Amino acid sequence: MKKIRLGRTGLYVSKTAFGALPIQRISIEESDAILKRAFESGINFYDTANMYTDSEMKIGHALHDVRDQIVIATKSQVFDKEKILKNIDQSLKSLQTDYIDIFQFHNPDELPSEDIYEAVYKEKEKGKIKHIGMTNHRLNLAFDAVKSGLYETMQFPFSLLSQEKEIALVEECKRTDTGFIAMKAMAGGLINDSRASFGFMEQYENVVPIYGIQRLSELEEFISLANNPPLYNEDLKNAIEKSKEGLSGDFCRGCGYCLPCPAEIDIPQSARISLLMTRSPAEPYLTEEFAQKMEKINDCIECGKCKSRCPYELDTPNLLKRELDRYRKLYNGINQ
Repeated sequence: MKKIRLGRTGLYVSKTAFGALPIQRISIEESDAILKRAFESGINFYDTANMYTDSEMKIGHALHDVRDQIVIATKSQVFDKEKILKNIDQSLKSLQTDYIDIFQFHNPDELPSEDIYEAVYKEKEKGKIKHIGMTNHRLNLAFDAVKSGLYETMQFPFSLLSQEKEIALVEECKRTDTGFIAMKAMAGGLINDSRASFGFMEQYENVVPIYGIQRLSELEEFISLANNPPLYNEDLKNAIEKSKEGLSGDFCRGCGYCLPCPAEIDIPQSARISLLMTRSPAEPYLTEEFAQKMEKINDCIECGKCKSRCPYELDTPNLLKRELDRYRKLYNGINQ
């Protein structure tokens, strides 16, 4: 399994990293099997968060006996000093460890205040944390964090759909020796060609993509790609271009920062339903129950909260209306 140096952390991590958000949806027996297989394959980098329900606990349960051979990154979305310190202690307990390799501030709206950063830095001095990083969806803030020199890693959405401005962030991380961790390597499920995604990532020597794994078959697919990386040739270039079709402009990335919705609309799924239905099997979305879920878009109260929270500055209320119209046409067309 190929390993690279993660910026100035000095950590050598598998370039194929394990995204542990999805394992919160499966049993501990299933997660044990998947995590142990990942470790046996050579994957040594595991990304989780204390807000991912029991994800940290499952990593601790499966891998505590090989703790000295793996790198764990976790994160906290709370920006109250006392709560963030409490979360760090809870993460240590859940992970069954006495240190966190990379602690990440989880998608802040602005750079953490000096007192909060200092509180976390003191945890580093105590040995509870080895390195401090950040995750974000806001490009300007990500650049500010990297240029500040305070953060040893930056985790940001990056995939074959990324444009020049995101690539510029990757290059800035390379220039400053900041480890770059790519979240949403499969664009939240919108990219359905893992070979194209993997091949795209291989072009960037300083990028460590995390792939969310929920099934053993998914893991085996990425292990196979890691052991036999696709050549960057015309065939792969064509596959990458094909994966981009229909994915540009004002489409929802599914990050979920628009939530909660006062009208209880499932915005991340509803706002990109036409893409999900045309790029993956449509059957799960053709039930009467799901159709009723989509009709909840009519309950929108136009509060504008989703729009104000969107890191991609989408006009979310109008995007939802557009997607409802497209869903009705797809639903009626397929069911006829």
